Amino acid sequence: MSLFSIQAEPIDVGAVIASVQAERFGGLDVFLGIVRSHNDGRPVSLLEYEAYGSMAQKQLERIARGIQEQLGDVALSAVHRIGALQVGDAAVICAAAAAHRAEAFQACRLLIDRIKAEVPVWKREHGPDGPYWVGWQDARCHGDEHHGEHKHHGEHDHQGAPRPAP
Repeated sequence: MSLFSIQAEPIDVGAVIASVQAERFGGLDVFLGIVRSHNDGRPVSLLEYEAYGSMAQKQLERIARGIQEQLGDVALSAVHRIGALQVGDAAVICAAAAAHRAEAFQACRLLIDRIKAEVPVWKREHGPDGPYWVGWQDARCHGDEHHGEHKHHGEHDHQGAPRPAP
């Protein structure tokens, strides 16, 4: 019985593992994503996750079906937290079970990589300089050649706040 959830409640690691266990499987792999105290050289004191809940739930299930079609007989579960999380809290868990360890490792890796790339969950980090969205880029910017100074649509930084006039 697979388990897919977007939830505010803490993750029940044992329930997620139990959801993929079966007698026919000899390998079970788990990825647990934990809130860390830094990112890109900046201190992090709190993370906030937001999601488009119903779409995120459907996307988790769609990703799992795709992996099962690709790899065959694997059981998958994934739970992603939303809301405010402290350093050390579990933010996401992926579990995969298969007949052998290689398939379990592969399925779990595919699951977390596709979740990160495809599921509508957004992360806001808090640090000494205040909160900022991770991975957000102003739609008016086109690539890394712009570093906060623009000659179009007014001045702004890449965190979305207008820049003060010089």
